[in-house]
Amino acid sequence: MRSIALAVTPGMPIFDLAVPCHVFGTDRPGLPDPWYELRVCAIGLGGAEASDPVATRSWFAAHTPYGAEELIAADTVIVPASADVRGDPPEALIAALREAHRRGARIVSLCSGAFTLAATGLLDGRTAATHWMYAALFAERYPAVRLDPSVLYVDHGDVLTGAGSTACIDVCLHLVREDYGTEAANTLARQLVAPAHRPGGQAQYIEAPLPERTDDSLAPLLHWAAERLHEPLTVADLARRAHTSPRTLARRFHAATGTTPLRWLQGQRIARARELLEGGDLPVDRIAELCGLGTAANLRRHFTRAVGVPPHDYRRAFRAREARTPAAV
Repeated sequence: MRSIALAVTPGMPIFDLAVPCHVFGTDRPGLPDPWYELRVCAIGLGGAEASDPVATRSWFAAHTPYGAEELIAADTVIVPASADVRGDPPEALIAALREAHRRGARIVSLCSGAFTLAATGLLDGRTAATHWMYAALFAERYPAVRLDPSVLYVDHGDVLTGAGSTACIDVCLHLVREDYGTEAANTLARQLVAPAHRPGGQAQYIEAPLPERTDDSLAPLLHWAAERLHEPLTVADLARRAHTSPRTLARRFHAATGTTPLRWLQGQRIARARELLEGGDLPVDRIAELCGLGTAANLRRHFTRAVGVPPHDYRRAFRAREARTPAAV
């Protein structure tokens, strides 16, 4: 069973605490069994006992028997949003995060929790994400970190940073996808009534003038295209389906998703390739055909660029990870 420690400090926002608890602390039908072992860990209470309630907001308190010791021992440590992005995080939390990382834990920040993670020095020289509203302040406080305010999350393997609020769901689904595979993440996303993988990034949420029309949705077009990934779809094909010009479609697409039609298609094809690599023994050239990437060489090139490893290595690593997962009792 994979263990997750959720760091709780005084004044933290509720949403960032609730999402990991809902995702990792709830047994659900149709998901791998055993699931995660979630421990809510109280850190930085100024000498108080770990069992004392932690007031995350004036009307909400977390009661937990776990503290820094359990956090350091976890496989994954999640740091929710900071109570005060202009203040310094608790020294006890900083020390615990450094020790957990030294022992091999995966450290994850949600929203403005990137400020806490940056204070540990673990993000120095790396790219990171946080809520776009805090981009200027983050850059000022932590100039050694390369902030990208346009993405939903950045994953370095040992350290992962997520963007604001609802991006917490994207980050948690990404962790499930990395730990248990695409099928488990997709099943969980359906149960949460959330997209398994949102296209685009924070760019679609940064303040900008509203488009002239708000009554037209790309959802039917995206659904139509997702069912035809094996076909050689072009921007012209999508534009004809949407009854518009390629230029107008590109403009609408960027406003709705933060990316281009071709990049969205490529992302969907890579996601489909991951599913097929995880769920069966189809040869790579057949997977390339089913995903609309044509040849095995083309799949290898695009898959390696997007995921970081070739398809064969990805399948081998996924099978090895599955073999290490304890069997259900």
